[in-house]
Formats: sequence, C-alpha cells, structure tokens
Amino acid sequence: MENIDLLLKELLSQPAETPYIEFKANNSTPQMIGEDISALANSAALYEKNFAYMIWGVEDITHQIIGTSFDFQTEKKGNEELENWLRCLLSDNANYSFHKIHLESKDIVILKIHKAIDRSVMFQKLEYIRVGSYTKKLNDFPTLKKQLWEKLRDTKFEDTIAKQDLQEINISTHINFQPYFDLKQIPIPSDLDKILFYLLEDNILSKQDNGLYSITNLGAILFANQLKNFPSVGRKALRIVKYNGKNKINMEQEILLDKGYVIAFSEIMTLINALLPTKETINPTTGIREKEILYPQIAIREAVANALIHQDLSITGTGPVIEIFDNRIEITNPGSPLVDIKRIIDTPPKSRNEKIASLTRQLKICEELGTGWDKIATSCELAQLPAPKIEIYEDSTRVVLLTHIPYVNQTSTDKIRACYIHTCLKYISGEYMNNSSLRKRFGLGTTASASMSRLIKDTINSDLIKPLDPTTAPRHMCYIPFWG
Repeated sequence: MENIDLLLKELLSQPAETPYIEFKANNSTPQMIGEDISALANSAALYEKNFAYMIWGVEDITHQIIGTSFDFQTEKKGNEELENWLRCLLSDNANYSFHKIHLESKDIVILKIHKAIDRSVMFQKLEYIRVGSYTKKLNDFPTLKKQLWEKLRDTKFEDTIAKQDLQEINISTHINFQPYFDLKQIPIPSDLDKILFYLLEDNILSKQDNGLYSITNLGAILFANQLKNFPSVGRKALRIVKYNGKNKINMEQEILLDKGYVIAFSEIMTLINALLPTKETINPTTGIREKEILYPQIAIREAVANALIHQDLSITGTGPVIEIFDNRIEITNPGSPLVDIKRIIDTPPKSRNEKIASLTRQLKICEELGTGWDKIATSCELAQLPAPKIEIYEDSTRVVLLTHIPYVNQTSTDKIRACYIHTCLKYISGEYMNNSSLRKRFGLGTTASASMSRLIKDTINSDLIKPLDPTTAPRHMCYIPFWG
C-alpha cells in the first residue's frame, strides 16, 4: 500500500477510536478479527467512509506507538493460515488487506477494510456493527440496521475509491486514458487540466478535499494499466484458458489479462480468435485457402462483453474466465442473472453495474439495449449451430457456445432449447415458428418433418411453447413462446 506512513499519521491524528477505526496492541484472536472486519466494513458504509481500519501496535487512548508482536503472515487458526480461515467464513463481498510498517523501531500492522458494497458484510453468516468502540451483532440494533441498508442501496461499486492521494502527473502511471478519447472520437487535449476535466465528468477520477485525486473503481476496472495495483479490482483480471480436448484434463495455455477491460478489449478478442479451433475453406473467388473460425464473431464478442460488464463486482476473490475446448467455449462471470433466463430474449435491459454499462456504451463496447443475448442466439441460429445455453451456479453464471453438432447427435435438451429460442426469436420479429421454419433452423429437408413434429411436441410438454391457435389444422399450426 502506497503512502502507508502518511496513512498511519492521519489515523493517529484522530481524537479517539471511531466506528470505522480501531486500535489494538497484540489481540489477534481470529474470531475477534473476523467479527471486527464485518463490523468495520458495515460501519464504514453506514458513515459513508470508503475504508475502515484496524491498527495493531498503537495504544487506543493515547495513540502512542507501542509496537506489536502480531504477524498476520504466520498467524494460524488451528493448522490453517489466518487469511485463508477468514476468507472462508466471511461473506464473499468482504474486501480487505493486511499491511506491515516499521516505525520508531517498532512493528505496526494495519488492516485496511473496504466498506460494504451492495449488501452487508457477514462473518459466520452473522452481521456485525460498531457501536461506539464495541463490536455488536447488527440484529440487536434494528435502527442501525435500517440505516445501513438504506446506505447500501445508494452505494454503487463504481463510485467507491480504488486508489487515492494521487498527484495530477502520477495518474497516467496507473490508468491509460488514451483509449477513452480514441473510442469517444475526441482529440486528446494537450492540456492536462482539460484531460482531467473529462475524466472527472465521467467519474473515472474524483477530486479529494486535499486537492489530490482518486481513481474510482469505475476508472480502475476499465482503464487500469495493471489491475493488480488496485486491491478492490485486482482479482477481476480476465483469464483465458485453452484446453487440449473436450475436458479440463490437459490445459494447453493460460493467459491472464491484467488490464482494464476497455484498454484490453481488442486484445481479448484477438487472443480468443487465435486460440479457437478453425477449419480451412477455399475462397471461391480467389481460390486461396482461408481459415474460418467455427463460431460467429458477434456471438463471442457479445458474450465476452456481457460477462465483463454485468458481472457481480461485489463478489471478491474471483473474476471472469473464458475457457476454450475443442467443441465449445465457456464464458463464466461472478454473479447470477438479474432476469429469468427463460425470458432473457424479451425482457427489457437491466444492468447490475449501471455506470460501467453506460460508459462502455459510449465507448461502443456495450449497447445497453438488452439485445446482447438476441445477437448471440440469432447468430448461432443463422450459422445452424446448437443453441447457446446459460448455466447458473450458486455465485456465477456461465454462457456456453457450441461448435457444429449434427442434429441427430444433439441431446434432447439441446434440441428443445433450440426450438424454444427459435420460437422466441420468431415471435419478437412479428413472426411465428412452424415445422418449416424449424427445419430451416437446423438445416434439414422436408424428410425431417416428422422429427420436427416430435421436437415441437417435446417442447410443448416442457411448457416452453404453445400453439398460436389450437384449432388450426395440424399442417398449418404455428407456435409462440409460453409467455406470448
């Protein structure tokens, strides 16, 4: 942590312990530390502070530096390292870091705790809060609990601070603002003050009371030169993993893109395309052999952009991952969808990270129109690929794009999903699915009419589609989604 000595000096200048600052000598009981992290994170949110702190080696009344024997690197709970033990029992939105400083020939340990974002921080599934200089269970103070949740509803991850106390000339060391102006098609100003004006207007930076600057989480996650230099988003770097085969047994290559998403986006797409399986085709005009990627480019682009922009940033310790297999691409991001995945094609847009979505729309990476999944589904259908699928886990979402599989080799689940998505795409276009359109979707001839009829029946039995008019003669029957 930069300027740790200046931070300690500022903390020691406080008149007494506050609900978001706590001084200790050597008390390093793991249970106490876990409860205090929850309490201090929640109190920081309640009192609108970006960070809370625990300091070992300072006398709590006089603030005299007395030193500490506490060593967070060697401390254990049973046979488990302290930090691992804490992370297992704290809620996944807990964000904190230990730091050590040697001052006046004494050791000082500072625990820097980010304020709670989106929801309260819990330890062992219980919420804590600071009441005066004491840590208490939040449920015992209903008024404070109500006030905290009101604050949390108004707090946006993008607005909180990723790095502070920066002078003007040092900002470019941490973020690359050139793509901001390039993608907005604005000539980059020659005057630094004018550059800062734009960055402040879009909340990439914020001005501090002391005249220095802070980089917000919005600025860091989109424009960081190195994400690892920002603790609040350091684990959000995109991982691209290429496997040899159809499973995870043989990992061929792993790439960590430790850059802000905006400045890395073109590189991300280039890397993915280089790792994807291809097939050779002959250009009918030139007669030259050309390599053809087996997935629609727009489907990959939209799936990657959605994973980056709409992930749950309050879940710490994990980030988006793209895994490439011989027969599929899996794109995983932290967080569950905000809409019912059965209604994802027709549901109005809803963004978890509104400011990231808004700025990336201005930079032509995200449309913010709710059409991303429509493009993914439509492009896969036009290429007669299996329908893309969404898999939901406890704290993550995965989009799977599949390479070509002959209809007869597709699973019943894949066929039903494709039939349903085809029906939805027809419906939102003002058209209706029928046996003929379904055959065309799979690239099949009239001899497949009976197979399509069976698939339509299976999809109806799965409560995903229904006849437009049940009284219509079977050969003229049309179908709409269950919600139509």
